[in-house]
Amino acid sequence: MGKPSFTTPDLDAFCLLDTHAVTITGQAIDVDQAVLECRATTDDPDSWCRECGTEGVPRGTAVRRLVHVPLGWRPTLLHVRVRRYRCPTCARVWREDLTRIAAPRAKLSRSAVLWALKCLVIDRMSISRIAAGLGAAWHTVNTAILATGQQLLVDDPSRFDGVRVLGVDEHVWRHTPFGSKFVTVIIDLTPIRDKTGPSRLLDIVEGRSKKVFKTWLAAQSQTFRHGIEDVAMDGFAGYKSAAAEELPDATPVGA
Repeated sequence: MGKPSFTTPDLDAFCLLDTHAVTITGQAIDVDQAVLECRATTDDPDSWCRECGTEGVPRGTAVRRLVHVPLGWRPTLLHVRVRRYRCPTCARVWREDLTRIAAPRAKLSRSAVLWALKCLVIDRMSISRIAAGLGAAWHTVNTAILATGQQLLVDDPSRFDGVRVLGVDEHVWRHTPFGSKFVTVIIDLTPIRDKTGPSRLLDIVEGRSKKVFKTWLAAQSQTFRHGIEDVAMDGFAGYKSAAAEELPDATPVGA
């Protein structure tokens, strides 16, 4: 590491809040938790009514509580004080806009959601461990990760670029008597073959059948299908049949 360039200490930057239009005004730190008091610093205080266009009248402040990135692996909460307004014309009431720091009605800051997603995808941590680090409920964290993962990963078409070796296998997803317990797991094995890195998860589809895999393959682009050279799979005849029909030029590999 080269010699660092020092700047004036900045608590907002250290806490990953310098680009979120809030500033830290206080702190309460103990062994199990840190709470950072903040206030909004937006140039536009969002004081105009979106219904009739009248300038709102200030009506005090409110505190929005958000789970933030666990600094020092200690659950960290943000208490963001926001201004409230009331429209004198149509009586509409609203709060200062905080969409830069968190999605509407979200319980986690945007930084916390990205931190959780990286822990899951890169560090392969469980949702339970991530939730414990954040000091948040399992369902809260899981919902946030699924929504952001869908937006940033699943909906990103570039994740299929360069896939030449496809892997498919079944996995027991539910250990309960209710619903389908199997899913079809589809992964990119190209980095393994080329010795450039680990495999990549491409998708998880509910069910285990020829139809499931065939439907998934048919939904992909022609460029993607033509680029597949090998398909690694177990001895399940349904997967082999689907691959033969949708990827006729690919070489099947497996038992």
